[in-house]
Amino acid sequence: MTTVIQVLVSMSALAMPVLATLLGLHLHRSAAAVASLMAGLVYGGAMLGAISSGPLIQRWGAIRVSQVGLLLCAAGLLLACIGVLPVVMLSAFIIGLGYGPITPASSHLLSKSTPANRMSFVFSVKQTGVPLGVFLVALVAPGLAVAFGWRTALAVLSVPCVAFAVFSQRLREQLDVDRVRTTSMSINSVIGPLQLVLTHPLLRQMAACSFLFSMSQLLVTAYTVTYLHESLEYGLVASGMLLSVAQVGGVAGRIAWGYVADRWLDALRTLSLLAAVMSGCAIAMAALSSGVPALAVAALLLVFGMASIGWNGVYLAEVARRAPSGQAATATGGTLFFTFLGNVVGPVIFGLSIQHLGGFETAYLLMSVSLLFACALLYRSARRA
Repeated sequence: MTTVIQVLVSMSALAMPVLATLLGLHLHRSAAAVASLMAGLVYGGAMLGAISSGPLIQRWGAIRVSQVGLLLCAAGLLLACIGVLPVVMLSAFIIGLGYGPITPASSHLLSKSTPANRMSFVFSVKQTGVPLGVFLVALVAPGLAVAFGWRTALAVLSVPCVAFAVFSQRLREQLDVDRVRTTSMSINSVIGPLQLVLTHPLLRQMAACSFLFSMSQLLVTAYTVTYLHESLEYGLVASGMLLSVAQVGGVAGRIAWGYVADRWLDALRTLSLLAAVMSGCAIAMAALSSGVPALAVAALLLVFGMASIGWNGVYLAEVARRAPSGQAATATGGTLFFTFLGNVVGPVIFGLSIQHLGGFETAYLLMSVSLLFACALLYRSARRA
């Protein structure tokens, strides 16, 4: 259930960046500018949704919070169909508000029922919902948009969000039994997750690295279609298919890395290894040209997807493992604030790099250098731990 919800909100979050070329034509903006703006607004809303999710989950329960998140995503997709820039911007923020609480809610459910020695694997399986969602939106949305228009594509994507919000009601009484209805919202309850992360040394370091990892993931999920279409002259549908290859890699990577972290390497060493792989793939992406065979591009995106999309489950399991007893959702919300912050800052950096500092190649190279720093930091933390 948590995986399906993750699939649907991920489809919603990346729908407009994936359709940035067509949205840009309608809004008279460049595709890169639209992709950056939409991604930034989605994850700006996600930051607010994640940081406030702890007390909401305690009061309403993880299922109810997930239902509200699904309905907010559906509302945002439908609102974007109006097609006026200020309304489209508002719709992206609303989708982010729905997207943000989903991972803390699922962490709350899974941390109570998962043995400690299997947390990386179980959390990784659940997190396959993210690349599966992006795979589906990359596979379906461009074709729908070309055939019927981008408005129809967004409207179609809203339907399963509403349907599953209704379907999950049957599970609420069973899974939301631990809700505390007297829990109140306050400034302290919102700031609390940040304080927990910033005062816990290892959680603080992991949050900093997730800031960079999320930027790398965004570079793959939100910019690959635009990069292939505008710089390497691939067709829009073909670009979407190649992005789907990266998402397949992400699904395989999330399961594989969870198993590796539980059985062979610990979580911190696994994350350090993934940072090194991401860095190398970013350099390779910068070196691509229109003469590179499509099969080679697909192979590169498969590996890049395995690393840049595959890290989340290992990371979230380690956060839940390191969190004080009973505070898995709070710690997850606090660290996700910094994760989503990377998705907000990333579009600004990528947009400036693409438009003023040499194009997509510069963005990939800057990302590579930053990931090497994360690799060194995580490896040092692993040795100390």
